[in-house]
Amino acid sequence: MSNPKSPEQSSESNNAPKQDTKIVNAGRSDKWTNGVVNPAVQRASTVVFDSVKQMKHATANKANQVLFYGRRGTSTSFAFSDAMTELEGGVGCALYPSGTAAITNAILAFVKTGDHILMVDTAYEPTRSFCDNILAKMGVETTYYDPVIGADIESLIRENTSLVFLEAPGSLTMEVQDIPAISEVAHRHGCSVLLDNTWASPINLKPFELGVDVSIQAATKYVVGHSDVMLGTATANEAHWPQLRESSYTMGQCTSPDDLYLALRGIRTLGVRMKQHEQSALKIARWLSEREEVETIFHPAFPSCPGHEQFKRDFLGSNGLFSFVVKPEFAKDVTAFLDGMHHFKMGYSWGGFESLILAVQNVGAMRTATDWQYQGPLVRLHVGLEDVDDLIEDLAKGFERLAGKA
Repeated sequence: MSNPKSPEQSSESNNAPKQDTKIVNAGRSDKWTNGVVNPAVQRASTVVFDSVKQMKHATANKANQVLFYGRRGTSTSFAFSDAMTELEGGVGCALYPSGTAAITNAILAFVKTGDHILMVDTAYEPTRSFCDNILAKMGVETTYYDPVIGADIESLIRENTSLVFLEAPGSLTMEVQDIPAISEVAHRHGCSVLLDNTWASPINLKPFELGVDVSIQAATKYVVGHSDVMLGTATANEAHWPQLRESSYTMGQCTSPDDLYLALRGIRTLGVRMKQHEQSALKIARWLSEREEVETIFHPAFPSCPGHEQFKRDFLGSNGLFSFVVKPEFAKDVTAFLDGMHHFKMGYSWGGFESLILAVQNVGAMRTATDWQYQGPLVRLHVGLEDVDDLIEDLAKGFERLAGKA
């Protein structure tokens, strides 16, 4: 059930470096590495100049990766921005101290008081909170829409709609949106298209080829890959990059060079990690699909997942994150199911080398535009890099506890 499309089937020419080669080399220009393998950690606040001419030159070129002031960037941040820009296929990449900061600041860059935005109903919870609390106080109205609405989103666009926000797949329930259809409609009405692209990471989706204007990553997740750094990115196309760059700088957004060094290190193994996450998660999802306790699987590579056809068309692969619904009659003790896990630990993140588990009893309460038809709990798994048979054994014992048999 894995996606048969490969990175080599993207629009890259046959002479261009393949994706795994790009992952190894992105952001390693000689001007950042100075002859060594990895870009150095350059910590800086003040940048000093020996002449008025030098200072004027830096000031005039402060937007073009020239040392100007620490908040604008150092060689470490420039190297990481270059890497993300190349891997996602954009023109420039702004950096933030968390994924949430990337989402909120990217939205702020393109809205003003009196605007209306369209937000997918399955959005990451902090994104919804930002819309309902911060944007509302600014006089920006949010309408939530069904993630599988596709081109019918046109019926929701108003004269003052300035932005359409997508998240594919959706948080928790993994619906895959029709990105090209939504983008085409949005652009026809003069709206910017922003995508939370964290699930695909920079390598399993080519957002700008599908009409996205700004691609956002919680780099905390798969880019860093080791659950030890908070980091966000927003990569933009040519039309949106200047406004995103200057808005983020004005809002004071900057990141630690030490964190960026770890992110650059994480990128180098992104390809092999994602392949292993994908392989193990698919094996576990197939095993779960045969369990009598499981009502349905929400994994984009499975036909049972809404938007599966869009996943097959647009994505280059999957990862370790998916969810499933337990039949109500088997869900007698969800707490015992979670508490007894040995390899799957509870946590609110994902994307690291370790496996995680999370259970949600009432998904419907988190939505306003769509209904939730299932009565049993939803369980979200992040399948890490442990031996997959050990993980399956962990889940099998958990099902015994869940049903009150243990």
